[in-house]
Parts: sequence; C-alpha cells; structure tokens
Amino acid sequence: MRLASRFFTGAASRTWSLRSHAPRTSGIRRAREMLRQEAASLSSSPRWTPSQREALRGRTPASASRRSTEGAVADRSCSSSPALASAPGSSVGNKRSYATHRVASNFPVGTSSSSAQDTTYPNTFRTPLSAGNPQRSGYKGWTPQVGYSATSSAVSAHAPSVIVAVVEGRGLARGEIGMASIDLKSPQIMLSQFADNTTYAKVITKLQVLSPLEIIMSNTACVVGNSTKLFTLITDNFKNVNFTTVQRKYFNETKGLEYIEQLCIAEFSSVLMEVQSRYYCLAAAAALLKYVEFIQNSVYAPKSLKIYFQGSEQTAMIDSSSAQNLELLVNNQDYRSTHTLFGVLNYTKTAGGSRRLRSNILEPLVDVETISMRLDCVQELLQDEELFFGLQSVISRFLDTEQLLSVLVQIPKQDTVNAAESKITNLIYLKHTLELVDPLKVTLKNCSTPLLKAYYGSLEDHRFGLILEKIKTVINDDARYMKGCLNMRTQKCYAVRSNISEFLDIARRTYTEIVDDIAGMIAQLAEKYSLPLRTSFSSARGFFIQMTTDCTALSSDQLPSEFIKISKVKNSYSFTSADLIKMNERCQESLREIYHMTYMIVCKLLGEIYEHIHCLYKLSDTVSMLDMLLSFAHACTLSDYVRPEFTDTLAIKQGWHPILEKISAEKPVANNTYITEGSNVLIITGPNMSGKSTYLKQIALCQIMAQIGSYVPAEYASFRIAAQIFTRISTDDDIETNSSTFMKEMKEISYILHNANDKSLILIDELGRGTNTEEGIGISYAVCEHLLSIKAFTLFTTHFLELCHIDALYLNVENMHFEVQHVKNTSRNKDAILYTYKLSRGLTEEKNYGLKAAEASSLPPSIVLDAREITTQITSQILQNQRSSPEMDRQRAVYHLATRLVQAARNSQLEPDRLRTYLSNLKKKYEGDFPRAVDLPEKTEE
Repeated sequence: MRLASRFFTGAASRTWSLRSHAPRTSGIRRAREMLRQEAASLSSSPRWTPSQREALRGRTPASASRRSTEGAVADRSCSSSPALASAPGSSVGNKRSYATHRVASNFPVGTSSSSAQDTTYPNTFRTPLSAGNPQRSGYKGWTPQVGYSATSSAVSAHAPSVIVAVVEGRGLARGEIGMASIDLKSPQIMLSQFADNTTYAKVITKLQVLSPLEIIMSNTACVVGNSTKLFTLITDNFKNVNFTTVQRKYFNETKGLEYIEQLCIAEFSSVLMEVQSRYYCLAAAAALLKYVEFIQNSVYAPKSLKIYFQGSEQTAMIDSSSAQNLELLVNNQDYRSTHTLFGVLNYTKTAGGSRRLRSNILEPLVDVETISMRLDCVQELLQDEELFFGLQSVISRFLDTEQLLSVLVQIPKQDTVNAAESKITNLIYLKHTLELVDPLKVTLKNCSTPLLKAYYGSLEDHRFGLILEKIKTVINDDARYMKGCLNMRTQKCYAVRSNISEFLDIARRTYTEIVDDIAGMIAQLAEKYSLPLRTSFSSARGFFIQMTTDCTALSSDQLPSEFIKISKVKNSYSFTSADLIKMNERCQESLREIYHMTYMIVCKLLGEIYEHIHCLYKLSDTVSMLDMLLSFAHACTLSDYVRPEFTDTLAIKQGWHPILEKISAEKPVANNTYITEGSNVLIITGPNMSGKSTYLKQIALCQIMAQIGSYVPAEYASFRIAAQIFTRISTDDDIETNSSTFMKEMKEISYILHNANDKSLILIDELGRGTNTEEGIGISYAVCEHLLSIKAFTLFTTHFLELCHIDALYLNVENMHFEVQHVKNTSRNKDAILYTYKLSRGLTEEKNYGLKAAEASSLPPSIVLDAREITTQITSQILQNQRSSPEMDRQRAVYHLATRLVQAARNSQLEPDRLRTYLSNLKKKYEGDFPRAVDLPEKTEE
C-alpha cells in the first residue's frame, strides 16, 4: 500500500494521482515555475478590503524592522498538540532582546509596507533606570510567548500570559489607580479604576489574581532615588515578574478612548459609557495596547476585542498571603500536588473552564442572586443524569476557544510562513468549534434553570450558522482537527476545496507526487537490501526511515553505508539517506507554496467573516461557564456535599475539610460552626495538634466554595456573604524582607486591621507566639477588642488562656475548645493524649498540655520533671495575683445586666406581658448574682 493512501485522509485524497514512483523532475519544474508566477501575482494583491486597510492604516505605525524577520521554516503546528501559533513569526524574540539594549532611543517597529523609522513608539526599557544599579533577579530578558496550544492541559492553561499596565494619579489624585490588562491567550481587555489606601491592598490583590507575565508602569514612577510607594510595593511583591517602563506621555486617556472606540466590538460598546470619565484606566489602556502591538508585531482587527470594566466591589477580596495559607491553588508542601481547593473542584474538560475556575476561587462572587443561579444549575445537573453526561461529552470536544479567537483577530504586520500556517490551522479549529454549537444546543434544549436557558438562547445566534456556511464554501467538509503531526499537516494542505485555485491544485498534486516518490524510494531500498524498512514522519526530521529488528543481531555498523544519521531506541533503528534529505527539502518547498496560496484564500475568507466573528465571545463564555458548573456537579457526585444558603449567619452543621477528605483514607471528623452578629468572635483553645488550624482553614474553604456557586462539605450550611477573607496562619520568617517570625506576624495583622470591615471573615491562628507571653497576650487582647468593635466574623485560636476571659466583658465573644481524651499507654506505663478533633463550648480543661506533648516526645524525663515543677510555681503566683476584687465582680454583674437590657431594647419583639416577665426574671438574676459577687472573695479567703 502506498504512503499516500496510508497517511492522507479527507475528501482531497480522492483527487490525488497515484502513478508510478519514477521521478518527474521536468513536470515538477514546469509546475513550480507556474506557481512562482501565481504567487507573485497573489502577493501583490490586497488581502483586506479597502475599508479595512484604511481602518488599519490609521493606527498601524508606518515603520520597518532593521533586520530581516524571515525565520526558519519549521512545521511547528505538526506536533501532537497542534499549536495556535501567533502571527508575528520569529521576529518577536529578536526585536524584544534588541529593545532591551535600546535605552535612550525609540524602538524600530517592523511592518511590511514602509522602511521609515517610526518615532512615535514609546521608549521601553528595563527597570531600575539608573545605569549604575545592577538589575534585580526578576528583571531578565524574555521573549513574549505568543503561541499556545488549542488542546493544552489545565497546567499550561495557567502559565503566565497576562500583561498589565498600572498608573497612579498624582497630586490630589494620588491613590486613584488605573489598570488595564490583556491576556495574550484571550482577546479581552479588562479595565479597572478604583481608590486605594496607603497599603495599596486592592492593587496587590488584583495583580496576584491576574498573575501577570509583565507589568508596565510609567517611567516617572521609578525615578532613581524617588520611586513611588506603589512601584516599590509592586516590585517587592512580584520579584519574578518582568517590569517595563514607558514614557508618561503614552499613558494618554484621549488615545485610550480612541483605541476603545476603534477596537471594541458592538456587543460590548456600552463600556464607553462606563469609562469615558475614568481617565486613569483609559490612560493605562493606551499604553498597554501600544506596547502589546509592538511586542506582538501585529495589530488587532477593527471591532474585534471584548473590552469590559470591572470595579473592585463586584468580587470578594482574598489577599495573596491568605490564598497561600489556605492552599487555594498551590499546595504548600509540594507545588505539583493537587491537594488544593482547585484540585478538589477541578474536573474541567477545557482550558477556558480551568482558567475560569481558577479566577473564581481567587475572586469569589458577592452577589447572592448570581450565586443562586449557579447553584440552581448545579442542582439540575445533579438531578438530570442524561443532561450531565450529554453536556460533559460535548464540552470535552471543544478546543481553547479563547486562544483561538485571540489569534484570529490579530493581523500580522509581516506575512511569514509561520503566520500563514497559523491562520490555516486556526481556521480549521474555528470550523471544528462551530460544528459543536448544534450538539451543544440540542443538549441544553430542555433545561429548566434560567442560566442554562440563557446559555441556550445565546447559542441560537444566527451568526454561528452564517460563519460556518461561509467557511464550508471554501474549506472541505472533511477538514477537521486531528491528532498527530502528519495528520494535521495533511488537513492544512487539503483544507481548501478543489477548483477554487487552479495553481493550488497543481501545487497539491506536486506535493502528493513527491510524497509518493518518497514512499517508492523507501520501498526500493527495502527490496534492495532485504530489510524491513518502513516510512515514518516527525515534525523535526520530516520523512525518515525506521526499522524494527533485533539490534543485538544487527549492529549499526552492519547497516548499508548510504544510511546516515542513525539512531537506536530499544529494538528500533531510525535513519535517513542523502536522497531522502533532498526529497524532504523538495517536499518542504512544495509545502511552502501550498501554504502561501492557501493563506491568501483564507485571508480573503476571514475578511468576509470578521464582521460576524464576535459571536464567538458569547460561545467562549458559555463553554467555560458550563465547564466550570459541570466540574462543581462532578465534585458533588464524589462526596456528600450540600447546597448552601445565604443569610446573615454563618451556620455549618457537621462540616468537614474538603482537601483533607481528598487526602485521607477515612472521612475527616465533622464539626459544627455558629457565628452571628450577636456572637461574632470565637476564641478557640486546645492542645497542640488538636485540629485548631485545620478547623480555621475548613471554615474559609467552605465560605469560598459557597460564594463561587459550589456545594459545600456539610450536612447543612448557611453563610453570610464575605466581602473580604483574611487569614494570619503562617509562622515562618521571611529572609528576603529581613523579617523575623514576630515581625511578619505584625505586618500581617496590621494589613488585616487596616482593611477589615463589618463584612469580613477573619481567621487568626495563635497570634503573639513570636514574643514573650505578657506582650503576646497584650497584643492579642488589643487586636480582639478592635475586631469586636467592627463586627467582623472572627475566629481566633490561641494558647493564651488568659485571653479567654475577654468574654466577661464582651457578650459577643464565645469560647470554644477541642476535646482530648486521656488513655493509658500500656507499653510506656504513662498517660497518652487521644485527639478527638471535636469542637465543644467553653474553655479547654487541659492544663500543661505542652508538657504532655514534650513528655510524649523523646525529651529526657529529668527535663520534663523540672519543667513541670517550675510551671506549677509560676502558675500559683499568677493565680494569686489574678484574684478578683469585689468591685470588679460587681462591675461585671452590672455590665451583664446593662448589655442584656440594651439588647432587649434593640431587638426584642416580645409582647408586653412576656416582656415584663423577661425583665422581672432578669432583675431576679441580677439580684442573685450581686450578693455572690460581694460574698465570693470572703468565701475564698476563708
């Protein structure tokens, strides 16, 4: 069987001429000459309509590269995961590294139409600006990654690809922040503008969520010796991110508004009303787009970008330290581990769904209506098994729609072979994606929840069918995405229908003949040497010869001398020959001609469908959201999760830790949680290793899961929407910032106190351990009092039992503790502690549990005995000094009475008779407590 019939599939294979294997050099030369003439005529013709050319001419810099941008031809899209290669080609890396050394002059920018140097491009250079200062480790040269795989995994989907521009107001406007960001994998620009305080918490948190590849700032923000506080904080917090500064004049709000008017698609044009008076985010957008067009060496097509405004009040804020402490995305022990909240919930099938899940975990929703709509969808997916599996089957066939759209809307400034191959590949991907719209509609047709109905309605857009119809007039019906480099190469070669271009048909027949000649030549070699030779292909080597045999019986020295570049893997030899190398070169030349002519046809087709392509933004949002909701439903099927409610109370019945459940062979111990405005601070005590830190993390993880629209691990769950989630859990020092354990504690608690409000959820684990006991208790007590005053929901674990007495002064404090049991260790004839991990009300009754833990270790018994005696003496002295005076007890009794009276006056809804009874009982209780408060010290002295 010939090679063509084995490797080539599709309708185009029926047109191939399979003739003898004799070389046809004369016919090929004549055909190639005709192809060159045709290529010359095609390249001189315009690829875009006059109106598009005019629109682009107004914003494309008329400049040229000083060096050739013609890169080596490589079959990059013929890998096992075909890449959505970006249009710029190989010139980006050279231009980027060249730019790094051009500090004092303007950048040369390459186009295909002009050789004049453009002086309007910004000065772009690495910070710090002083020539004498050595660069930081984070400031290193790089080449923008502009080619990504449409079939990439979730891991590669999260590789940094976001570029962010940040600008701060000056003078009276200092603290007003403008941000603009674009993901190189997705043609969407997010604009933000907000007022921040002196800690710049909102800026740092937003940048942490975006996880940028590069940050752009004004050169006035980092003047040597006079850098702004914002610049210093960003560089300190993002040491491994590339920084670039551009001249302040390129942060131009007028130019930014013009960009948005030119590039924003009609469906999102309402953003103009939102941002037209937000000068700083417009200024950031102007600098960002100017810079991205330069590094990409391409411009965005008119009316092709989704541009939207996102304020800081639409999502909850989780700072980077809390995200790390809670292990939301990365496991603290092993960064490769999936034992994180993302790992627990991530059953997504597409890269877009995985990215959406990640961003939602870092920025949970705060709108109850939106969360409830998501929960309704998850509930329907759990109840309708046919819908769940049908939707999962369709979603898993989608490629990375966002990345596909990003590449399609870019217009390369220079036509290279890589650019041509990229456009052809992406058009095949587009056809594959549009063909999945109808199956997705059929699956969603009978859904009942409003959100799924809305997604079904968005898929009824007639533009999907219109684009697909136009594509099918040019592209073969059989052209589709396939795995395997040779398969995908064949799809690209024969993507365009026959009889559209006579010269393209000739080129393809020539290519087929060359491939047939290669197969024939290898068959003749096999017959000549009586060896089991077969034809193989790889994107790096092209066609080569492979032979499977017993390598011990046949060494490489015994192979014929005309075989060169011999390599051995197990029982397989791979090699080539001089004639085969020449045939591969002819094959590549023919392939370039095919790609060039196909590219011209594809560009014309794209010009016709550009006005309709914006419906893909809706499709991308729909697919990623459905994928995430399916992932939530999938996680629920693996565990007994429950649908959460949203009230003004945090109440969890028998909740457990979701990550611990994934790690443990047995289900974790479940505990109850109850926090209201009337008792908004829980002080939790218990021995070491009793489960205090795990319990804190469990509450935060359940809160986040509920606010992103997922079910939660509990028998019943009710949550109050948290606008901010703060944690202070880690006890490590920080060598990079020269911070001790205690200093790091103080920095973290200071951040919480500056930013917390009455809608915050705050988790503090053993504050004050880094200093002496008296100071630790004092700091913890003061922090507790401050948090009590702002009504934030706070969980505070401590070993300072003195802190627990704060409940005598504040009614909204509840004391809780983790129980332990004492069992007899028969082997060592000593008592041992059995951890139950159960939470109970009140103070812990355990005394000296630190000594018990030390005794259970290998500490010498004499040391433990001495420590126990010293502890007993110190404790007796402290208790003697802490005896309450009669006046203190009287004041406490009066305080309890007053707080109950105030509470009754504010909140009581009792009828008059029942209210009189309540007040009478309250009076009797006070009269009963007051004599005891006077008599108690006397009885103690007796």
